[in-house]
Amino acid sequence: MLGAIVRHVVGRPRIPQDVCMRAAYIQQRGPAENIRYGTLSEPVAQPGEVIVQVDAVAVNPVDTFVRSGSYPTEIPLPFVVGRDLVGRVVHGAAGFQAGEKVWCGSLGYDGRQGATAELVAVPAERLYRLPVQVDPLAAVAVLHPASTAYLATVEYGEVRSGETVLILGAGGNVGSAAVALAVGSGAMVIAVASRRSLDRCAQLGAHEVYDYTADWVPQVSKAHHGAIDVCIDTSGVNDVAMAVDLLAPHGRIVLLSGDGTPETQRAVPLGPLYRKSGSLRGFVMSRATVRQLTDAAQRIAMLLGTGEITPNIIDLMHFSETARAHRRIETEVMGGTRLVLLPA
Repeated sequence: MLGAIVRHVVGRPRIPQDVCMRAAYIQQRGPAENIRYGTLSEPVAQPGEVIVQVDAVAVNPVDTFVRSGSYPTEIPLPFVVGRDLVGRVVHGAAGFQAGEKVWCGSLGYDGRQGATAELVAVPAERLYRLPVQVDPLAAVAVLHPASTAYLATVEYGEVRSGETVLILGAGGNVGSAAVALAVGSGAMVIAVASRRSLDRCAQLGAHEVYDYTADWVPQVSKAHHGAIDVCIDTSGVNDVAMAVDLLAPHGRIVLLSGDGTPETQRAVPLGPLYRKSGSLRGFVMSRATVRQLTDAAQRIAMLLGTGEITPNIIDLMHFSETARAHRRIETEVMGGTRLVLLPA
């Protein structure tokens, strides 16, 4: 039973039976309206690739950046959009058997075709088996943000048991996964999120929760000034000056989203950061190495299997609605909601 709220979208279009493959793709970068839903040739596996029949695709903000061109990366044209999928092996590289449930979270950039097609060719080194007990919809909804959170928390943040961790944007998909992972590491977690997400953060184990629209900084500063070992900012505000002020000696700041504001961009207190022997790192999942992706995949698959990582709300849509899904990502406050596309 899927441990998330799933909203179904009715009205699945009838698909002609004489087409080879349907996909959501673009002929050139630009707005969401550039996305077409139509017929493309089926992919042919190259050496080291696996052909996968796609069961579901998650839509990420970065998908809209690649489509629009705001994230510079090489793409073939026509370009199938999307990067995260779950599916079943059809055939391909040694080591995978036909019918195996698999997932991938790194298609659709650096020259690779995307995920939103009935069939895709996936490099075997980027394809991972899905535990049989894991619901595919839960998996595709959570694997990318949870993998991002894992690398930010464990590899870049180096969170250890007994440390105090401040997570900004804790109600989002990456932020909530970071809360669960930091709590699981034995850290004391302070979560800052929207009011509607505070209960979920507490349920995930956060020891203190704060509404980001309230005046939370003085409260945290009073209780934890100079005692924050790790600050993980998924909010995109990137207030480094505030984070450095709260930071403990040898503290770490990890930025995961956005460019910040003009005010926060100007205020990077290098002197205090230096005197605390602190570190400031940015991390974008698109730069993760194959080794990092594999490490994250193994850990997150295990946590999915035990139920320690779960999605919040899943909205189901269809491949034919990919353009609308991109517009929703660009115009709505998604919070912890994940948009998942199904082949029509």
